[in-house]
Amino acid sequence: MTAIKNVSVIGSGVLGAQIAFVIAHAGFKVTAWDINDDAVEAAKGRFESIGNKMIADLENVTESSVATGRDNISLTTDLNAAVAEADLVIEAAPEKLELKREIWKKVGAVAPSHTIFCSNTSSFLGSEIADACGDASRFINTHFANRVWLYNIVEIMPNPETDRTYRDVVVEFFNEAKMEPVVMKKEQRAYLLNTMMVPFLQAAQYLYVNDVASVDQIDKDWRIAMGSDMGPFQIMDMIGLRSIVNVAEASKEEQPEWKKRFTEIAKQMIEEGRSGQGDGKGFYTYDSEGNILAQ
Repeated sequence: MTAIKNVSVIGSGVLGAQIAFVIAHAGFKVTAWDINDDAVEAAKGRFESIGNKMIADLENVTESSVATGRDNISLTTDLNAAVAEADLVIEAAPEKLELKREIWKKVGAVAPSHTIFCSNTSSFLGSEIADACGDASRFINTHFANRVWLYNIVEIMPNPETDRTYRDVVVEFFNEAKMEPVVMKKEQRAYLLNTMMVPFLQAAQYLYVNDVASVDQIDKDWRIAMGSDMGPFQIMDMIGLRSIVNVAEASKEEQPEWKKRFTEIAKQMIEEGRSGQGDGKGFYTYDSEGNILAQ
């Protein structure tokens, strides 16, 4: 059993809120930080929704256990206070390299000397961020799938300077948090899951941009043929278009015209308040529990 008791989650957006709540539900004390009072208020609503979805999706989750999970979470806009007693910090900030490095510089300056640092990033390598925290040996990337309580995988990617002792503690911690750690041998941009999933989503984007078929027909084709509960555009709504855009813009490769066109469409949707399930609207319209109402 690890000595980790107090966990701080930096960023309480769509995925950060899920990470925080699932860990709190497993019995750990969690401090969730976000940038301002409005973001903190939004996080409270996300926690409520996540708890309801966990009750609906998992047989062993009850209203009582969800209430205990909520009680295990505190919210703050004070970054210093958020990490002051942290045994483990998980950063889930937007997918922008300089923003992540700025956060880690601040966290590394005030966190205890024993704190283990984890970054949830889908497109950046730990070696691009780790030095910002001041001790790359305690820094390790952890990547989660959306709907953390249901798809409870966590990809663990050490950077070349990560101390194996800290890596092993992180693996054990996530086992204790009722997640399924997958340990990578070396750094790989996009990890395992996204290395496989991104080409799939891009194929759907190509079909859409080139007007080969409509969103609902592309999704229907995939769901029925592959026996999946979601099509690619439902997945993009779940991930959130902000993340889709950030990952596309972080790519160092030259983008073909259809990819550039899809990114522009996604940006326009975000401006219209249609960034995905977090807004209640994306390619589809959703109710408060994330069920599709209409396209």
